[in-house]
Amino acid sequence: MRAYKIMDEPGLRRVRLYDARASCLTYPANKGVPDHILARWAGHTSGRTTKKWYVKPDVEDLREAATTWERLHSAPTQLREKL
Repeated sequence: MRAYKIMDEPGLRRVRLYDARASCLTYPANKGVPDHILARWAGHTSGRTTKKWYVKPDVEDLREAATTWERLHSAPTQLREKL
């Protein structure tokens, strides 16, 4: 595949083209670029398609979710039953 040859020439790690596309859409999405602009850039007619298939959660969002889960998991049993 031509894309892999291009990655190999400078010694870059090979990535799937889907993952590269997702990264190229996720970064601007997490920096506040509006959905309709991302969709247009991706060639989609709907921002929903772009967000559903290509925009991944930000690492910080995942970290916050993990911290919340840890608090729940480490809470006393009585508190967990109330939640």
